[in-house]
Parts: sequence; structure tokens; C-alpha cells
Amino acid sequence: MTQSTIASRIVRYGELKPCKTAFIDAHTPGSDQKENFTIIGGGVSESPDQHVHITDKIGFNIGAAGQPPKCRNSLHSHTTAEVFFVAKGRWRFFWGRYGTAGEFIAEQGDIFNIPTGIFRGFENVGDDYGMIMSILGGDDAGGGVTWAPQVIEDARAHGLMLGDNGVLYDSKKGQDLPHNVRPMPLLTEEQLKSYPEVPVEAVIGKYVARYWDLMALAADKPAKVIGENGLIKDKPGFEVDFLTRGSGVQDPTKSAKPVVLMPASGHWRVTVEDVETTISGGDTVLVLPGEAYTITPSMTGMAGLYRITATDDPAGATWTGD
Repeated sequence: MTQSTIASRIVRYGELKPCKTAFIDAHTPGSDQKENFTIIGGGVSESPDQHVHITDKIGFNIGAAGQPPKCRNSLHSHTTAEVFFVAKGRWRFFWGRYGTAGEFIAEQGDIFNIPTGIFRGFENVGDDYGMIMSILGGDDAGGGVTWAPQVIEDARAHGLMLGDNGVLYDSKKGQDLPHNVRPMPLLTEEQLKSYPEVPVEAVIGKYVARYWDLMALAADKPAKVIGENGLIKDKPGFEVDFLTRGSGVQDPTKSAKPVVLMPASGHWRVTVEDVETTISGGDTVLVLPGEAYTITPSMTGMAGLYRITATDDPAGATWTGD
């Protein structure tokens, strides 16, 4: 893990650098206006144009997706955790082979730990540009993304080809697959049988936590959101808890593992060692192991914050308690 300076580990929302050609559906109508942000780690982008803000390897990745209204991210699957919380706007998440197995609407601050091994997508159904923040399991989160067959076929029809090396090639820029690279093979009907159609009640009941519920639960102490003993029970290689005005960290605290701080609402004063700053929605702070930090609301009014801490659990399939 790179011992970068504290100042370089604070990424501001207004300084995020988007990639508009990050994925195979970048030219497909309905998905061609989305922006991908890689904040910490290599992320899942398939484009060499993707900017990475913090390259430290901390056991998980932090990113974001920004989309205008009615723009969607196409159906894909992950072999490690993909967790989203809504930073801005109103979002529809959907899943299944054709995106019809189930769906729900997420509002600002809501968090969703999408089960591994199912096709999933998301769409901005708000009235303005929206942003969702992501936590991806493992340092090599990009190694576990699989697209639904129709997504690859639609993309090819609009000039984008995905090689079996995981790299995109754009025929609109005169690019073609190199001689030693073959097209990414489509999943066969037999392979598709291993991607379940999970009913909506099995997803919302186990993998979704609502912002206002977390605000109530964290009134006196941090609420455990994702973890072996969390509201959402999983061991994806990190734990997530939620802090509010009554459960901020006022005394200097140290962790043996990397910690990431991401506000869901309000303004927070963060001190890491001798560096003090104020962060708000869309900002990200990385705290390295052994560094003392405090986090408290800096203004009156509503304040919520997600804290993500690395664990020794290996990144992999969603934990079912076995």
C-alpha cells in the first residue's frame, strides 16, 4: 500500500475526473451519457482513459457513477461485492437476465449491497444529474465483471468491441481488435443458468438499508450496516458502518486497517494526524492504518456519514452465513 500524503488522500466531489468511455455500452443509446469515476484503486473501467485519483491498494475499491435523468447502466454481474449508496438524486436498481426479476427505488443516503452472481443495472429516475458512490470488493475488482450477452451485442452494433483481454476497442476511432485478441465470448445458454432470477422480496429484505432507518439507529453509536453482525450480513473484505451527529468520533481513533470516510449528508470536520479539513457529500477521505483521526459534524443540521473499514476476509461471493 502506497504511503501517500494525507492531503493527497482527500478527493473532492468538485475535483472528480470522469471517464465517459469506461464501459462497453458507452455508445449504446440510453447509456451513452454516463460518467464513471475511479476514486481509490483500479476500479472496473474497461477504458485506458479512466483517471484513478488514489492508486493505493487497500483491499477494496471506491468509485462513483454520475448520470443524467433516464440514463442507465447496462446489465452486468460481479464475482466480488458491489455496494452503492446514493449521494445525489433518485435511482432505480433492477436485476435478472433481462432486468425484469426485480427492482426498487433508492433515495439519497440509501445503501444497497447487490448479491454477487446476478445481472444488475441501475438508472437515474430523478429530475437532475445524479450520483451514486460505490464500494467494490478486492483490489482487482475489474477482474470479475461479466456483461449480459445482449449488452455486448448492442455495443458491437454501435461501434464498441470488448476483447477477451478486457479492453475496449472503438471502431468510431478507427480501432480494431489486435491480431492476438479475440472478441469477448458471449455466455452460452447453459452458462446463463447459473445466474439466478432473484425475487424482489429476497433482495430488499436482506441487502438494502434505508438512510432514515440508519439515522435513527446511529443516534447514540455507529450503526453496523454491512458485516458479519451488520444489518446487511456479509463478509466482502470490508465492513461499513454509519455515523450521525450523536455517534461521530470525537476522540482520536486508530485502525489497524485502511479506513475510508464518505459523507451521506451534512458537513463533517475530519482530522487525520495534524491535518484538518471539512468534507461533504461526494467527498472521500482515505485514512491509512495507524493514523489517528476524528470525525464530527461541523455545522448544525442533518449529518450522516459512511465509514468503510478493510477486514481480513477475502473478497469473493456474497457470504450466506455458511
